[in-house]
Order: sequence, then C-alpha cells, then structure tokens
Amino acid sequence: MDVERIDLAEWRDALPASGTEVFHDPDALSVLADHTDSELHLYGAYKGDHAVGLVPAFVAERSIGKTVFSPPVSFGVPRLGPIINPHSPKQRKWEQINDELANGMIDALDVDERTTLFRMTCPVGYTDPRPYGWNDLAMEPQFTYVVDVEGCNDMEDVMTGFSKSLRNEMRRFEDLDLTIETEGIQSALRIYDDVIDQFEKHDDTPPMTHAFLRDLLSSLDDDRWRVYVARGPDGEYLSGIVTLYSNDLAYYWQGGVVATYENVSVNNMLHRTILEDLVTDPQFDSVSGYDLVGANTERLCEYKGKFNGDLRPYYVVESAGVEMQLAKTAYQKLSGSIGKT
Repeated sequence: MDVERIDLAEWRDALPASGTEVFHDPDALSVLADHTDSELHLYGAYKGDHAVGLVPAFVAERSIGKTVFSPPVSFGVPRLGPIINPHSPKQRKWEQINDELANGMIDALDVDERTTLFRMTCPVGYTDPRPYGWNDLAMEPQFTYVVDVEGCNDMEDVMTGFSKSLRNEMRRFEDLDLTIETEGIQSALRIYDDVIDQFEKHDDTPPMTHAFLRDLLSSLDDDRWRVYVARGPDGEYLSGIVTLYSNDLAYYWQGGVVATYENVSVNNMLHRTILEDLVTDPQFDSVSGYDLVGANTERLCEYKGKFNGDLRPYYVVESAGVEMQLAKTAYQKLSGSIGKT
C-alpha cells in the first residue's frame, strides 16, 4: 500500500459516495485553501489504482513552529480528518489502511516533531484514532446530535421522539402567518450578521468572515447548501438558518439566533421546514440524518436534546505535552481560538 500526496483533481476522483463530511468536498477544500494562510496537503492511501484512504491537512510554518490542522481553525468547519474506504469489509483490512494512512501523514508532515502543533477533528463514523495515540498524540472524544430521518415519510414520523413541547409548537406552523422559504447568498450573509452580533455579545471571535461564507456558497454545487429564511406577514426578516449537505447528512451550520413570533420559537419552525424537506424532497434521498453540529456545550444541549437525536461520538486528535499547550496558547493569541464545536 502506498501513501502519497495527491492534487484536488485526484482527490475528487477518489472520494467515496458515502462516509464523508461536507467539507471533504474538493470545492470546499479549495475555498478553505484560498482563505487560510496555510498550504493544503492531500494524502491518499492506494492499493493499486484504488484509493482506500484519504486525509486532508492545512500546513503552515509559523514563528511558534509548524502547524498542521484538519480542519483549519476559525472557519466554522465542524469536522474533517481521515476517510477510510477499504475494498474488504474485514475489520483487519480497515485497521491496516487506517494505520498506514495515519503513519504516512505523520511521517510526511513531521507531526510527531516537538516543534509541530497538530490538531485534527475526525468525521462522525471514524471510530479508531488509535494509530495517532500510538504516535504519542492525545485523543479526546466529543459528541454531536444527529436526528434520524431514515425511513420517515412525514413530519409526524420525524417528531415521534421529540419532546412534547417541541412537537406541540412545531404543529402550530400551519396556523401562523409566517413564511419560510429558501433564498440566496445575500440572505445567508444577513443571517450571518446575527451570528456575528451574538458572538460579539459574548466577547467571542466570529467563526469566519463574510468573504469566506460568500465564496464557499458560490463555489459549492447547489445541492450542497440551502438558506432557509423566516419572514413575517409584511415580508420582514425574522431569522434564518444556513444548512449544508454531504451525501449522508444535513448540517445545522450557521444562524438560528433566538427569535419569537406570536410566542412561538421561529427557529423551531425553521428546523421543522428543514426536516420536512429532508423526508419529502427527492434531492435528499441519500441523507439519513440532520446533524445539529455539536453536543459539547451544556447550555446548548438542553435545547438540542429536545430533538431526541442520536448522540454520536467523534474524536479530536492533537499534540500532547506541556510544550504543545504553550504553543497552542501562543497560536490562539495569533489566530483566534482552538476549541470545541
């Protein structure tokens, strides 16, 4: 098995039809590369002509040493990391590919050197970060909620496990003088203004720039994103959510800032419309779940838990040791925070 650096065209050809995150899309990676001050490195593990493993990394030489991130920080990318796609369903084959891909990337990028700061947030479904631990990297499980829509025919099916209060509120949608429609990039930027305001209220750095959001949506295929906007009876903007889509999942990505209309949560109505589209629109036939993008912040889990989503783990792998903690602190001061999603 050979692990080699590949280009975006080869990456596009090698991507499997399932088991990827939305930001594994080559167009998304290209936009990320344009907006970071890092170099995109793509690695493929090949058995013959078939790619059986893939991993992207963003690499930069800095005053504190080399940084290797997957995904890059401060762009609102929930997860990236490795994809394992073996010929064989046997566990030992999966483990062999995983081990060789991990070691190939670690060797190529000097990830195990004392002067390299490494952080990788792995995809949901990637269950075995052990090869990174065997290379003295730290591993930590984190979590997200995924609302299961597979096999659902309508909203009543989807809402079966929702909290009683959430079901009752969502059922009021038809009685409200409220419209929810999909709109374009300008509306996405309007939604993101609310996100910026919310971050500033908490003295936090917003996760991305307007330019990145605009360029990302402009570059992705139309089936990779939708902008849901709720408006009142006179067309006034109330709230909105930007959703992204992989072949497997829909993502509650940006927006959803708290808003009410006639004592009803506008965001609950937005989520209702998104979920209804997932079970009725043929475009989403391969999508099996709605990822609420994170279950790691206690105050947010109180709300997200009402959707009765499956709690799915994913792993963060990063450099360990006191020296790396000091390097991470220095990087945070230079480029913003490295934190949980």
